[in-house]
Amino acid sequence: MANLKEIRDRISSVKNTRKITEAMRLVAAAKVRRAQEQVLRSRPFADRLARILENLQTRMQFESVDAPLLESRDVSTITLLAVTGDRGLCGGYNANIIKRTEQRHAELTAQGYKVDLVLIGRKVATYFQNRSSQYTIRATFMGLEQVPNASEAGKIAEEVLAEFLSGSTDRVEIIFTKFINLVSSKPVSQTLLPLDPQGIASPDDEIFRLTTRDGQLGVETGKVANEQPALPSDLVFEQTPEQLLNALLPLYLQNQLLRSLQEAAASELASRMTAMNNASDNAKALAKTLTLDYNKARQAAITQEILEVVGGAAAMA
Repeated sequence: MANLKEIRDRISSVKNTRKITEAMRLVAAAKVRRAQEQVLRSRPFADRLARILENLQTRMQFESVDAPLLESRDVSTITLLAVTGDRGLCGGYNANIIKRTEQRHAELTAQGYKVDLVLIGRKVATYFQNRSSQYTIRATFMGLEQVPNASEAGKIAEEVLAEFLSGSTDRVEIIFTKFINLVSSKPVSQTLLPLDPQGIASPDDEIFRLTTRDGQLGVETGKVANEQPALPSDLVFEQTPEQLLNALLPLYLQNQLLRSLQEAAASELASRMTAMNNASDNAKALAKTLTLDYNKARQAAITQEILEVVGGAAAMA
């Protein structure tokens, strides 16, 4: 019967879809682990850099140093960096960042600021490019590695640094998704430029570690102190404070941007893993329901055939 064939074909289609979503879930889980490993590999450099800047701050007043990246200006133009992924199938990850960017843009515009955008990721770039009459787009970055690296962060940092140092923008904010755990993340907004001396001196940093228990992925977060030793108090710097800061602060900015991109990548992969897990569960439940419907329809067809045979035999008698 046609009805039975349609149900049987749909069961087969749902089962094949479940195989795809399950494979995508496993791939996302493996890439989340890669994101974690990259965070761990980049930590020694970040710790050492933070330790040097912390020691510099204790020896001098940053406010009295001519460092353009620490300069607080009268703000008239603000640049928003929005970070999404290049692909979908990750729940509300991309939509949440786009919504948060629109809200922040509306808030700043209502306060009288001129706002432009630097868009990182194909999803956010496509969305705002289709609305280019309403938004000023300064630059776009697409096709980045799924797990960001220092080279890509450096290219983005060069763009925002050039605009900030030239005076084209007075403040740079980044909007990205902060990784909380495998089933939870939230869009956040942070100021990249001008840099905050107090933030530079912060010795703690949050980090996540993936664990596996009873075959299930989990995540542990905590504060990891700066493990690099303090510099000797009698250490003499040959360079002037301005030279040191102007050399180290761009590196610090690039590192901060890299960490934000890594958080966003981990959030995207975790969101995709959760979405594909939910899709697999839904496909399993749907296949079960369709199988029950198929058995009912098949039983009804068999019963109908038996009645027809009995009715025909009675007529012949």
